[in-house]
Amino acid sequence: MNKLVVAISSRALFDFEAENTVFERHDDKAYMRLQLDNLDVPAKPGVAFSLVKKLLSFNQAEDGSPLVEPRVEVVILSRNDPVSGMRVFRSAQHYGLSIQRGTFTKGDAPWRYLKPLHAHLFLSANLEDVRAALNAGVPAAQVYPLSRLASAAHPLEVRIAFDGDAVLFSDEAEQVFQAEGLVAFQKHEKAKALQPLSAGPFKPLLEALHHLQAVGNKHMRLRTALVTARSAPAHERAIRTLMSWNIEVDEAMFLGGLAKGEFLREFEPDFFFDDQTRHVTAASEHVPSGHVASGITNHQ
Repeated sequence: MNKLVVAISSRALFDFEAENTVFERHDDKAYMRLQLDNLDVPAKPGVAFSLVKKLLSFNQAEDGSPLVEPRVEVVILSRNDPVSGMRVFRSAQHYGLSIQRGTFTKGDAPWRYLKPLHAHLFLSANLEDVRAALNAGVPAAQVYPLSRLASAAHPLEVRIAFDGDAVLFSDEAEQVFQAEGLVAFQKHEKAKALQPLSAGPFKPLLEALHHLQAVGNKHMRLRTALVTARSAPAHERAIRTLMSWNIEVDEAMFLGGLAKGEFLREFEPDFFFDDQTRHVTAASEHVPSGHVASGITNHQ
């Protein structure tokens, strides 16, 4: 199988919020000096740390030795400067994260390197870079760095939760809802229940995860969940769309407008993806969360 490639910014992987305040003052020399002075101080885990650490566990053979052909690769793709990149790599080494590749652009847009990397996912705290990645056809999300970190309750299972419309699926149905309201949306989806939805920006990632899940190993399993505001009868089209893709999710939550945060708290994902900032903000109080800036709700 082709390996899963995750590109991630240094701020999404590690807690660099204190350093970021210096970076945002456009004081490059002070920022570089701060990172260099702390070169041997491992950065604390960031919002996507658990996701990355668990995904890299798929690179272990049954006896615990590294696979000759890795199933997952994580690459640092950062607006940091190369000097600061040294601290990122040292921090990764400290935590036993096998990360060998990285691109550091010193403030310039790094997303243009996603295609040569063949990335299946890009995680960054920079919304501009996320939007550009999505426009280039790469699944991408803006991480919320102050999200609650992932639970330690599932050490042998990486858990990922997705919203449906405008994330896994196109925003076709969401456009009907925004224009005509809930009743029209339900009627529309019931009438088209047998017609699969078009793919959303995160379908390629879900496919890659599905292949990884099928391989599996004793060191790590993968569990996915669809967490959506849809309810019956609109649920059927979502399920049939996944069936048409030959992809299964382990859990599906059709919440009919209930707040997602408390349900996600119980599922305990290592990461949650949603296209609406209000859902991401609420979810971030419970779980690591990211905003997928796609669909009609992000272009109004």
